[in-house]
Amino acid sequence: MDRQALTYFLETFGCQMNVLDSQLVEGQLQAHGLRRVSSTRDADLIMFNTCSVRQHAEDKVLSRLGELKRVKLHRPDTIIGVLGCMAERMKNELFEQAPHLDLICGPGELFRLPELLADVAESRTPVAALTDSLSRRTSKVNRGHEVDPLEVLDQSRTTDVSANVLQAYVRVQRGCDKFCTYCVVPFTRGPERSRPPAQIVDEARRLVDAGCREITLLGQTVNSYVHPEDGRAVRFAELLERVNDIDGLDRLRFVTSFPADWDEDIFRVMRDYPRVCPYLHIPAQSGSDRILKAMKRTYTVAEYLRLMDTAREYVPDIALAGDFIVGFSGETADNFQSTVDLVRRVEYKSLFVFKYSVRPGTAADRSQLDDVPAEIKAQRNNELLAVQSEISLRQKQALVGQTVEVLVEGYSKAARKARSANNGELVQLTVQSEQDRGSEATREPLSNQLVGRTPHDLITVFNGTADHIGRLVHVRVDSASPLTLFGQIAD
Repeated sequence: MDRQALTYFLETFGCQMNVLDSQLVEGQLQAHGLRRVSSTRDADLIMFNTCSVRQHAEDKVLSRLGELKRVKLHRPDTIIGVLGCMAERMKNELFEQAPHLDLICGPGELFRLPELLADVAESRTPVAALTDSLSRRTSKVNRGHEVDPLEVLDQSRTTDVSANVLQAYVRVQRGCDKFCTYCVVPFTRGPERSRPPAQIVDEARRLVDAGCREITLLGQTVNSYVHPEDGRAVRFAELLERVNDIDGLDRLRFVTSFPADWDEDIFRVMRDYPRVCPYLHIPAQSGSDRILKAMKRTYTVAEYLRLMDTAREYVPDIALAGDFIVGFSGETADNFQSTVDLVRRVEYKSLFVFKYSVRPGTAADRSQLDDVPAEIKAQRNNELLAVQSEISLRQKQALVGQTVEVLVEGYSKAARKARSANNGELVQLTVQSEQDRGSEATREPLSNQLVGRTPHDLITVFNGTADHIGRLVHVRVDSASPLTLFGQIAD
C-alpha cells in the first residue's frame, strides 16, 4: 500500500464517532508513510467515511462518487473507497451504483484497512470488508470479556493525526442495543460494547501528556456504559471520576446520552467534579408520547421532563442540548405542537433538528408509512429552529456584561481567510457581530479574531494573539447572536 498510494484524501460525514474513526484511519495511513492532501485531484487514495442516519448524507456520498468517474477514467490507478455506516448498510449494492469503486469497509473492520488497501493495489479488483455476524447473544456486561478487534485502533492511537490535539475524542463504547424504529445504527455499528476502563484512562492520559486539554468521551448511548472489572460492573459515573482524576486535564465532556438509561449518580459527578463540563446532550426526538412510543424510545414526555428538572437541581446552570425528528410517521399538527411545547419548557442551549427520512431495513421502514409531506416536514423543521433561535438569543444576551472562561481553539474561519490573503500578509479587514451589523459599533480587525468555547459549549469570538491559542482565558461578553458570543479578553 505505501508504495502504490503516496497521498490520500479523506472526507468525513456524520457524527463525532465518524470524526474519531477518521482520525484513527489517518493514523494508520500516516504510519504507512501516506501524506494527506486537501483535494481529490492530488490524491492517489480517495476515501469517504460515511453516515447512514439520514438519506441526505448518503446522497452526498453518491454524488461525490459520481464526480469521481472522470478521475478514475483519467487516473485508473487511483484507489476509491467508502468506509463506515453506509458501506455496512448498502454492502455490495455500492459496487453496483459506483462500478469505479475499489473498496468498501464497515466501521467494525477499519482496523483491517492497510491490508485491504494493499490487496486492492496488488490485485486491482474490488475488495469488501463487512461485519457479517452481529452477535447479541451475550449480555451487555459480558460482551466486555469478548475480544473487539476495533480496540486495536483505539489502543494504538497516535496523537499527531489531528492538527488540533487541544481537544480530543475518546471512544468508550460502540454499537447500540436500543433499536429505535427509525435508526440504522444497531445494524451498521453492531451490538453495544464498552471498552475496558483502564484502556480508556490510559488513552486519555496519553492525549493529555501530548498537550490535550479537553476530552470528550464518545458512545452511541454513552451513559449506558458498563464494563466488568474484578467481579463487579464499572458504570459511567465511575468512569467519569477516573478520567477526571488525570493530572493536566482541564475539561471533560461526554456525548450522546439516552434518557431511559440515565443514572442519577452521573449528575452527582457533574456537580462535584469541576472538570466535568456542565453540558448535557440528551436527545428527546419528540414531545409527543404517541410518537415516542412509535419510535420505541422507551420513555414518556413526563419522564424526560423529570430528568431535565433533576439535571437543573444538581447543576443549576447546566446547558442542555437536544435532538428532534420532525415529520415522523403519523406525526399530526398536535403532535408537533407538543414538541414545540417541550422545547419551550426545557429551554435548550442548542437543538439539532432533522426531517424524518425512512432508512431501509428499520422497523419503521417495514411497518410505518412515511405519510408526512416533504413541505410539512420542512415547515416544521424551520418553525422548531426559529423557536430555538429565540431561546438561544435570550440565553446568550443574558450573558452580556458577564465574564466567561474560554478554551481558545485558534483563529476563526474568517480570520484564517483574512490572514491567508496576500500570501500570508495580515490584512485589516473588519467584522461586526450579527447584532451590530448596520450600526456604528466599533469594528475589530478580522485577522486577529480568535474563537473558542465555554464549559457550556458556547462558541465565543474575540480578538487576541497567537499566544492565547491553547490557553484558558476569560472573555467579557459585549454582544450576542443566537449562535455566538462576542467579547474581549478580560484578563
